[in-house]
Amino acid sequence: MKSKFNLDFVKRLTLKQKAELVTGHHSWYTYEIKNKGIPKVEVSDGPSGLRKSISNQTEGINQSVQAICFPSSALTACSFDTRMLFKLGQQLGIASRVENVDVLLGPGINIKRSPLSGRNFEFFSEDPYLSGELGSAYVNGVQNKGVGVSVKHFAANNRENQRFSNSSNIDERALREIYLLGFEKVVKEANPATIMCSYNKINGTLNSQNPRLLTQILRNEWGYQGLVMSDWGAVDNKPASLNAGLDLEMPGKGEYSAQLVMNAIQNGTLSESKLDLAVLHVLKLVEKYHLDAKTISSYDKGTQHEFAKKAAEDSIVLLKNDHQTLPIHKDEKIAIIGKLAEKPRYQGSGSSHVNSYQVTTPLEAAKNSGYKIQYAAGYSLDRDQTDNHLVQQAINLAKTNDRVIVFAGFPESYESEGFDKTSMALPNVQNDLIKKLAQVNHNITVVLQNGSAVEMPWRNDVSAILETYLAGEAVGDATWDILTDKVNPSGKLAETFPIRLEDNPTYGTFDVSHREENYYEGIFVGYRYYDLKHMKVNYPFGHGLSYTTFDYSKLQINQDGNRVTVDFDIKNTGNVRGKDVAQIYVSNEASSIPLPEKELKAFTKVELQPGETKHLSIKLNRRSFAWYDVQLPGWRVDNGNYTIKVGRSSRDIQLEQSVHIHLGIKPSQKITENTYVSEILNRSDLKPAIKEAGIKSQLDSIGADAAVLANIPLRATNMINIKPEQMKKFIELANK
Repeated sequence: MKSKFNLDFVKRLTLKQKAELVTGHHSWYTYEIKNKGIPKVEVSDGPSGLRKSISNQTEGINQSVQAICFPSSALTACSFDTRMLFKLGQQLGIASRVENVDVLLGPGINIKRSPLSGRNFEFFSEDPYLSGELGSAYVNGVQNKGVGVSVKHFAANNRENQRFSNSSNIDERALREIYLLGFEKVVKEANPATIMCSYNKINGTLNSQNPRLLTQILRNEWGYQGLVMSDWGAVDNKPASLNAGLDLEMPGKGEYSAQLVMNAIQNGTLSESKLDLAVLHVLKLVEKYHLDAKTISSYDKGTQHEFAKKAAEDSIVLLKNDHQTLPIHKDEKIAIIGKLAEKPRYQGSGSSHVNSYQVTTPLEAAKNSGYKIQYAAGYSLDRDQTDNHLVQQAINLAKTNDRVIVFAGFPESYESEGFDKTSMALPNVQNDLIKKLAQVNHNITVVLQNGSAVEMPWRNDVSAILETYLAGEAVGDATWDILTDKVNPSGKLAETFPIRLEDNPTYGTFDVSHREENYYEGIFVGYRYYDLKHMKVNYPFGHGLSYTTFDYSKLQINQDGNRVTVDFDIKNTGNVRGKDVAQIYVSNEASSIPLPEKELKAFTKVELQPGETKHLSIKLNRRSFAWYDVQLPGWRVDNGNYTIKVGRSSRDIQLEQSVHIHLGIKPSQKITENTYVSEILNRSDLKPAIKEAGIKSQLDSIGADAAVLANIPLRATNMINIKPEQMKKFIELANK
């Protein structure tokens, strides 16, 4: 059906109407113009659950409709399961459509650069490939139900302190390979309805006024056709934002914003054609996600709650399990210790906070399970101060029970949108309690509730560690199902857990300046850094244990045109059904540039019965072998040797094979006086020019001194008796 909203329609609107349409109305709506048949669009927070505000105000987090609180992205990323993320998106889309929400503000796909970033719980990973794959699945799921999304926060929004003005200073290669890659994948693979522009600057230019980011890269290079909206309050200069490619200011400043636009048109600082294009993007959003949207009248919150439980179970990570401590046995006497068992932290704070439908706590789940349970709080959540009475109660229980399960984590006051953390450490009272419990009982399991990586000074004192992150409203049942073997854990860490904060590459520079955040580490973020440095970590990227075991075998690699196919078998060699995530890493040995030791380029999650073997075939495309060449500029593949590695984590490689890849086009390198002799000797295509210029005998005579003499530029080849006129002739011939 032909769209009624086109440029001719836009041109018939008054200037005031156009100015209003690119300005948000109240906190959660676009403007409506009834006499033109233009309804308003409603947007809502909701990366991990719908937070539709009951009022028009952004404050009052609990003044929102009741909805399912799904696990945070920090946990769902650990599923490494795009099918599950697609289904999660569908659930969110259904809830949004029932509540007449047209655009859901999510997912957040920013990179976890530092474990101190206060909003890490809302983002997927330290790896851009994983973030892009999961983000694309989420977006496709939501939009499958006729609800648009707003992928955020574009771009390089990796800290919360001074987020409205801080400049993320990043070299171009790191910007492309790490901080833009996830967004590029989502744009190209999922066509999101909107992109949300972030508060910060990149290299000194405010993102909301950055034409290179919003127009040149996003639209001209990636081909994005949707709408670009601002984060709430991100617009500083509205005409400059429109000129840069930002379509919709949210929440807008009413008549003041509209008047700024009209003044800019009248004084010539903004062209009306730019304004018309922004209006057209708004109207296309209105048409597709409001006028043409399907109606869903109701949904079953109980069914969605069960999905939230399943999503958590598929994502929870078993970090440690010495001597098969877990699962729990029915005949054991169990001490559950920790206030977080009774009052769990299951969701993030800030704009992602959901008015939950039905919260199940770990303590409730344990007491209702028929196991022999005793409970002690052990600590308080509202202050980091030891209560000797609470500690002694916990110790007494630890002495008299077969095993202890300690619930520990960051209180809500420790991490939130709007500010960054200052430490990776749990509250002192929790760390001290775990140490004391381990002295009286050697069968200790620690269950973590946290938004990002945490230090573990007690790691060697406990038998098992379960990472649940912020597991959503079904945290209790999901956690207990894992602990008791009702569910076999299959989650894998989507971020590295360093031993201490000082090991992180951003240590000493993160959050130091109020004005600038300098990304000194470049592309070496997360496991790219730790693996390059061969640094010991608590738990590596991709790590996660199971109650069964898996064997990998029969690796075969074949190149066909622009694709490389990786074939191998996985067998469940244990006694219970389980899932494993096969992770495909690529090591580039062909390019003469700084490179990570390996990078994740594909993954797949597979479920196997005991003794079952499955054959997997995974295709890698040309981009899997590419790096961003700033000099071209563009993505470049070098022909040469690469090692394909199949592993269960970045540090647990099961199979590997070196292959010679022919996917690249060798860039023409201009020969100058500064070209080194070694480069000339390595290029067979230059042999005719060497001979014709009469310098072959001099180059052949290098011999035993090659290591030294080959490392000189042409301008210094008089050292090997090449005359200046011979050098100039060679350069002329070589560049023909």
